[in-house]
Amino acid sequence: MAQSNKASKRRLRTSYFSSVISISLVLFMLGLMGLLVLNAQQLSNYVKENIGLSVVLKDNVKEVEIRRLQKFLDASSFVKSTKFIDKETAAKDLQKDLGEDFVSFLGYNPLLATIDVKLYADYANPESIAKIEKKLAKYDEIQEIYYQKSLVHLVNENVKKISLILLAFSGLLFLISVTLINNTIRLSIYSHRMLIKTMQLVGATRGFIRRPFMGRSFWHGVMGAIIANLLLTGVVYLSQRELRDVITFENIEILGLLFILIVLIGIVITWISTFLAVNKFLRIDTRHLY
Repeated sequence: MAQSNKASKRRLRTSYFSSVISISLVLFMLGLMGLLVLNAQQLSNYVKENIGLSVVLKDNVKEVEIRRLQKFLDASSFVKSTKFIDKETAAKDLQKDLGEDFVSFLGYNPLLATIDVKLYADYANPESIAKIEKKLAKYDEIQEIYYQKSLVHLVNENVKKISLILLAFSGLLFLISVTLINNTIRLSIYSHRMLIKTMQLVGATRGFIRRPFMGRSFWHGVMGAIIANLLLTGVVYLSQRELRDVITFENIEILGLLFILIVLIGIVITWISTFLAVNKFLRIDTRHLY
């Protein structure tokens, strides 16, 4: 008898442990999606702001005029950063890429000085760049403005598509998470179906029967959410250390709100699932319990 009780308690602990772990892993996946959604705009901006344009200068432009033009660009609302590349530096970079000294072969340096311009994400689209191009074309120091039109168009189109896919996937993942947690809770309640029916047969009210299950589900949801948040904290720490230029979590308030939301989701889903599962076995006929 004692061994049977020990085995029963061991199975019960294992059931509780597996339930908490299952809930925590599902909430962790949901939290990862939340982190991705929070940083989706930043990732989009990072990609767009790495697309720039090259302002190619005329060969006879004086250094004073170059500095004046660069200061104007730096002060412009659409410019994030600029970098001046003189003819000699451009030749060295191209020689390194080609692996050949083309200057010695040609006898002169055919390259022109340029100012590489990185735009803010809001202006890194075909329409805005076309307006910027017209605006800069008025300067006599500029020979031409070069940028990859097809790449700019492709990046903007893909960002829109990825945003829609991410939104749809987030909704799908939430539904899957709810389903998985609900099934985990139902399996846990299923193992207590005989106890529920026995309590009902001896006259216990539905509220009295539900109370211990609801209390246990509350703590399962809280513990699962805490484990999920600890895992998410590890992900945030690693991403800050390894991918700081791409992903940042500087807004502590929003991050804290996500962690609180994970806890609330864990509690609400487990509560609702437990309520529905217990009610199912309260309504079921005794003949269908086996």
